Amino acid sequence: MSRAFVGIGSNLDGPGAQVRAAIEALDGIAGTRCVAASRRHRNPPMGPTDQPDYVNAVAALETGLDPQALLTRLQALEAAAGRDRSGRRWGPRPLDLDLLVYDDRQISAPALTVPHPGIAQRAFVLVPWAEIAPDWRIPGLGQVSELAAALDGAELTVEED
Repeated sequence: MSRAFVGIGSNLDGPGAQVRAAIEALDGIAGTRCVAASRRHRNPPMGPTDQPDYVNAVAALETGLDPQALLTRLQALEAAAGRDRSGRRWGPRPLDLDLLVYDDRQISAPALTVPHPGIAQRAFVLVPWAEIAPDWRIPGLGQVSELAAALDGAELTVEED
């Protein structure tokens, strides 16, 4: 089994509920088990500011799927939640699932880059990730907790159930 971490985000159609449902759906992927999930964090959008705040979390998976097969399943979950990939970059979406890392592999393929680009600058990824795997080393970047500590996560607020 391999260990993968997935970033989860939503800012449409009940974002908190979307994130909770996504965590449950990740656990339902064949050959995959969700072994940990962070709390949900609300934060301003990274891209265009004329959209609602996002709710984000990170989940740890144990999977027997290869990285491309896992990405395909993640994109199917996004589509089932109503994600339209033809919208503007960093625009609003009911569900966004990013394959952040897959074991200690570095992958650069046309449809998949791992570690996910830009994660070292994203508090909304690193702060939740540090809750569940602070000692994880992101290939080529460093330890999750150290990367999270280097960022200003002041814009993040924990979502209460």
